[in-house]
Amino acid sequence: MDEPRESLVREIRSETLVFEGEAKEIICQAVEQMHVDLLVVGSRGLGKIRRAFIGSVSDYCAHHANCPILIVKPPKEITS
Repeated sequence: MDEPRESLVREIRSETLVFEGEAKEIICQAVEQMHVDLLVVGSRGLGKIRRAFIGSVSDYCAHHANCPILIVKPPKEITS
């Protein structure tokens, strides 16, 4: 039989940290050192050409982070 829903809920903990350096590399290092369960990052909604020239932190993290990653896109009215 299924367990009660309350027993399946885990504690959710978040932290705000400030580091210096190349954002994409620092984020991935912190994920590894802190044994993060889920990385949530925002996307600025850059076009493909701009993203190719300046790079994308969220794209880098999606390929290099040692945990699942959730990329949150900006609302439509902000990117238009």
